Amino acid sequence: MKSKIKQSFDQLSYAYEQEVDKVSLYNSQYERPAMLKQVPEDLTGKSVLDAGCAAGWYTEQLVKRGGRLTAVDLSPKMVAATKRRMGETIQAYCVDLEEVLPCTDNSYDIIVSSLTLHYLKDWHKTFVEFKRILKPSGLLLFSVHHPQMKFLLDHMTNYFKVELMKDKWKKAGVSVDVYSYSRPMQSILNDTLSYFSLEQVIEPQPTRKFKEQNPTGYETLMKQPHFLIVKARNDKR
Repeated sequence: MKSKIKQSFDQLSYAYEQEVDKVSLYNSQYERPAMLKQVPEDLTGKSVLDAGCAAGWYTEQLVKRGGRLTAVDLSPKMVAATKRRMGETIQAYCVDLEEVLPCTDNSYDIIVSSLTLHYLKDWHKTFVEFKRILKPSGLLLFSVHHPQMKFLLDHMTNYFKVELMKDKWKKAGVSVDVYSYSRPMQSILNDTLSYFSLEQVIEPQPTRKFKEQNPTGYETLMKQPHFLIVKARNDKR
């Protein structure tokens, strides 16, 4: 399954590089503003890992705030897109987040992972590594599909099961099967609490610009959240 996920995002890399920053309101006017609100405005001197960098949008924003960025992704084509975007200003390479990470202990102040962890079946391996490479009291900020959204929209057979789902995405004229794992809310929170201290759980709301451009989608998101944001600290022994 991992190879299929990698292949899907290789196929989607062009769309992410050329269109998603401008076209997808669910990214630009829903998830991203809520995520960035939780990140310090001044990251000068801070070491930041963009875990699941896609085409490098978050990488660029965090560099603009002064962060020293490392960007990683499972997809080689996504990593290549990030390198084209950022040039030599950052380190970017292919990494499987379910394996041991090529990072030293206590080396990062912040880990940001945008809409990535739901592509991983086993979070425990990932969180062990995140905990290892984060500095004491370091920040972990991640977003995932909201379990309520997955249950309502994707016809899950069992909300309480970690279940493999298949979606059909159409971007930039390409139709791609995309696989992800649904999780109940209790699994998302308890898996996080096994390694980190929860600081905040956020069900984001769309911006006014989203409402102006897609009023129907805005009304839906104001009643049924599609994404979930978790903010946690590495201060749990």
